Amino acid sequence: MRWFLRSKIHKATVTDQNLNYVGSIGIDKALIKKAGFLPGEKVLVVDNTNGARLETYVIEEKENSGKIAVYGAACHLIKKGNIIIIMGFELGQKPIEPKIVFVDKNNSPLKKPPKK
Repeated sequence: MRWFLRSKIHKATVTDQNLNYVGSIGIDKALIKKAGFLPGEKVLVVDNTNGARLETYVIEEKENSGKIAVYGAACHLIKKGNIIIIMGFELGQKPIEPKIVFVDKNNSPLKKPPKK
C-alpha cells in the first residue's frame, strides 16, 4: 500500500489567521465539497510564499465565503496573504486521478486550470 494524492486546493490565499484558536485550517465549505475533503480530515498544507509545510485538520468556514483561515500554532509558519496548497491523500494499491481545485485570488474555483 502507498499514499497517493487524492485532492488538493491549488494556490489559495490565506484570508485570516488566529493564533489563539485551538488549531487547524478553516476552509470555505464550498471548496471543501469541491475538493472532496471532510471536516476533521488530516491535510498537508504547503506555503508557496515561504516554503513552510505542516499537517493539520480541516474545519468548515461559511460556504462561498472564500475564507481560508490558519489557526493556532500554524500562524507562526503561515501568515495572512500567503499563497498555499492544501492536499489530501489516500492509501491504496495504485495511483488515482486526484481532484484538483484551482482558485483565483479570492479563493473562488476556476472553471479550468490557469495558463502556465
